[in-house]
Amino acid sequence: MTPGNALQHILRDLPSAAVATFLALFPIVNPFGGVPMFFTLTANFPPAERNHTALKTAAYVIAILVVFLFFGRFVLILFGISLPVLKIAGGLIVANTAWGMVTGDSRMTAAEKNEATTKEDISLTPMAMPMLSGPGSIGVVMGLSAHANSMVAYLGMVIGIAALGVVVYLFLCLGGPLVKRLGPGAAGAINRIFGFLLLAIAVQLVWNGVADFKG
Repeated sequence: MTPGNALQHILRDLPSAAVATFLALFPIVNPFGGVPMFFTLTANFPPAERNHTALKTAAYVIAILVVFLFFGRFVLILFGISLPVLKIAGGLIVANTAWGMVTGDSRMTAAEKNEATTKEDISLTPMAMPMLSGPGSIGVVMGLSAHANSMVAYLGMVIGIAALGVVVYLFLCLGGPLVKRLGPGAAGAINRIFGFLLLAIAVQLVWNGVADFKG
């Protein structure tokens, strides 16, 4: 059974589709990695406003990923992009994100950081995009949507994305004290572990894309 056929088989069942979507996106979205940036940008916010910003960020993450879930296939058709090409391109983008996590580089550019420090509402940019639901997670969602062939599969993937949004909200609300208690060294080490796992996922995506070409 090829990886594509195996994924289609998993996506036929609603609970399996939800779990597969959640597990595929969690290391890429990496809610833990977004906590330090979130608490830096909301340092002067009162607790109620910080929690409201966390809720809006989670809602934007869900909205962005669901939009690309349902319309990603049409984007592929519109631009004439095949699924193997998408897998390879997505794998390269995820690998770039993973390498930044392993080496300690930020997902945001210097210009995006400077803009974020002067913005009153940081929920959509830079937190939801590009910090959490960036090109890597969008590429994975589009790849999953290309394998979906029923409403059950789509519903399961929406549930998985919604569950991920809940986790993002909880991390952003409760992660600040945890990060402070762990200290920058431990938090950086955890982020590098996520980066290593994510790099393995990126290699697998590229490998699957190349295998589809050969098949």
